[in-house]
Amino acid sequence: MSFKDSPPSSSTQTIAQTALTSVGNLIKLLPTGTVFLFQFLNPILTNNGQCHTINKYLSSFLIAFCGFSCCFASFTDSYIDSQGITRYGIPTTKGLWPCSSSSTQDLSSYRLRFGDFFHAFFSLIVFAVVALLDPNSVECFYPAFESTQKLLLMALPPVIGTVSASIFVLFPNNRHGIGYPSTQSLSPSSTSA
Repeated sequence: MSFKDSPPSSSTQTIAQTALTSVGNLIKLLPTGTVFLFQFLNPILTNNGQCHTINKYLSSFLIAFCGFSCCFASFTDSYIDSQGITRYGIPTTKGLWPCSSSSTQDLSSYRLRFGDFFHAFFSLIVFAVVALLDPNSVECFYPAFESTQKLLLMALPPVIGTVSASIFVLFPNNRHGIGYPSTQSLSPSSTSA
């Protein structure tokens, strides 16, 4: 029997499942649409780093808007109702505040948790590093910084990414917010810290 034909061992499956789960948690770190929006609009709004005053204001607004979006995504959740329709809401201290009516379902298990603030903070930090150390942003807001602090610009993103990724692997976000697959039942989707 060759190595290809042998079934994977349970420890290999466990390691693979843990790795895939961790990658899934990392993907939820930043909303993909928000990062895409920033990457698409930033060169336009910064005039490829050749900023005038209006470009600085527009780019600042874009960074603030995308940062808010990253934080807000940490405070959304979803569930599938009895008719099979995905419903979205915002967790509160009393439960999920739905954007549509759900008079027959108990959504109190979707309460706001400390982990939501934790994930929002680190999502904002990661986005800030991505946005503020983008070459166009550096040239626009602090052009002298690029030539004098090149090592910091190269080292800071991987360090922040590694620290944040480690924290998100240790404390995964179990919310299924806007843009992520919903839970299949009305069980609480947020069981993290």
